[in-house]
Amino acid sequence: MRLRALLETDALGLRLLGGRDELDRTVRGVMTTDLRDPSRYLSGGELVLTGLAWRRTPGDSEPFVRLLVGAGVAGLAAGEAELGAIPDDLVAACRAHRLPLFVVNESVAFAAITEYVVRQVSGERAGDLAAVVDRHRRLMTSGPAGGGPEVVLDLLGTDLDLRAWVLSPTGRRIAGASRPLPATKRAALATEHLAATRAGRRAPHRVAVGGTTYSLFPVRRPDRGAATAPGGGDADVRESALSDWLLAVEADAGEWAAPRLDLLQGVTQLIAVERERRDAARTVRRRLAQEIVELVQAGAPPAEIAARLRVAAPVLLPGQGAAPHWQIVVARVDWRDGNGGEGAGGADGSRGAVGSGEVARSLLEEILVDPGAAGMECGDRIAVAHTDGEAIALLPTAAPASEGENGGDGDAKPEDGGLRADALLAAVQEPLAAGLADDGRLTLGVSAAVHSADGLRGALEEARHARRVAAARPGRVCAAGHHELASHVLLLPFVPDDVRRAFTARLLDPLRDYDRRHRAELVPTLEAFLDCDGSWTRCAARLHLHVNTLRYRVGRIEQLTGRDLSRLEDKLDFFLALRMS
Repeated sequence: MRLRALLETDALGLRLLGGRDELDRTVRGVMTTDLRDPSRYLSGGELVLTGLAWRRTPGDSEPFVRLLVGAGVAGLAAGEAELGAIPDDLVAACRAHRLPLFVVNESVAFAAITEYVVRQVSGERAGDLAAVVDRHRRLMTSGPAGGGPEVVLDLLGTDLDLRAWVLSPTGRRIAGASRPLPATKRAALATEHLAATRAGRRAPHRVAVGGTTYSLFPVRRPDRGAATAPGGGDADVRESALSDWLLAVEADAGEWAAPRLDLLQGVTQLIAVERERRDAARTVRRRLAQEIVELVQAGAPPAEIAARLRVAAPVLLPGQGAAPHWQIVVARVDWRDGNGGEGAGGADGSRGAVGSGEVARSLLEEILVDPGAAGMECGDRIAVAHTDGEAIALLPTAAPASEGENGGDGDAKPEDGGLRADALLAAVQEPLAAGLADDGRLTLGVSAAVHSADGLRGALEEARHARRVAAARPGRVCAAGHHELASHVLLLPFVPDDVRRAFTARLLDPLRDYDRRHRAELVPTLEAFLDCDGSWTRCAARLHLHVNTLRYRVGRIEQLTGRDLSRLEDKLDFFLALRMS
């Protein structure tokens, strides 16, 4: 609104004392203050209301007005209730700095002026922004919007004072306010959103994170519409929960009028269209990955696979001349059946896969992006195919540091580096577990790095086997890597449950019973002793015990179990029992 509108509103009863030539200034907000220096609380464009309590001497007026002008305020309105007539020194200071000065009659409350200004400003901003959103929507029917979601989110900030961010299902920032959200808060917002979506709660979801209230709006793809309620089609809810972005607004949408809610829904539709455009750009990468995976699975000659890799490399690694090393990552999303039981699955513990291939592909494309990276272009070098309920990523990776300049024909060794399975899920485990709820699982397997077409078939089988190891573990989100396939952990998940229970009970139950009765901490002592490779000195230091106390505890363990911890075989049995328990 303009300052001029204040004089034209009789109910406010304002009189102008100076600055008539500046009445076309735009008012963006209102602030009431009696601080001598309120500038740190001003952002520009405000109408400042003051009762003049800050003025003690005539010399105070000029510094006060100078600070207001420096902060970019639109005008100053002074009340008559405290001092009566407005002091001449204040009028002179406003005239010198070309700051419009109004008089507020003592019969008019500052609250009435504040309410009027806020109502006018909010209404005009919402109307202006709605027109902008509508204009962008019409433009996108024939071409790009020019700037993507950042443009509209900037408008939300400048015109409606709403800070907003677009987040992926894992909490990664796609676009948003210049003030960053910490990674922990973004992950918490994604977790809350996924949990609310899976529970069937109506959006927007209002949540409090870190003492701040946020409203979360799903960004659903144009061809999907509203997600089906849990009772009407689980597959749709699962797909939308795990693949849709969300718009997080730092405000309580429960206090909004219907027009503002409609406006934010329009913003989410605009962002969804932009996402569709970005996804369309992934078509070439996905097709290349699909062709390579199909050739590898079919046992095609290495020369034919190598030719496809040469085509893929410039798309995935523009500007890099050298052929990269490659890793393969396999992901699968499995669901219980609609009746609450386990769907049909194999010996690896997999379950029914309702739309799991596309869901797994969407998740894998997100998981493989650096969680600290922002923007819509971060996944441009990730190629993911999906087949038979699996998502398969062909991932370029850096050459191992140990490899010589001339490379060589062999594959990279597992210890040469590359992507590690345990690092993949560190930042995304909590949000994804909320999206999978109590009826879904995500499992991933990661191969070692290879640099030749000959090694890709082995890498694919290695990644699939690692995923089966992950599937045999407990938990909603699990991953395993190639380095685990040459360890005892490869064998443990496949021990039958009845054998596992009998083995661990025979060795550990006597110790647990003794600990419950005497609080002797024999099981923690056993774990520390084995972890210290049987070193009495290191184990005693770790547990803050005297060596004689440690010897007493170990002797009690041997007495209760009939085992001898100086023998390698008995140490190994205890180690495996602790791992399997």
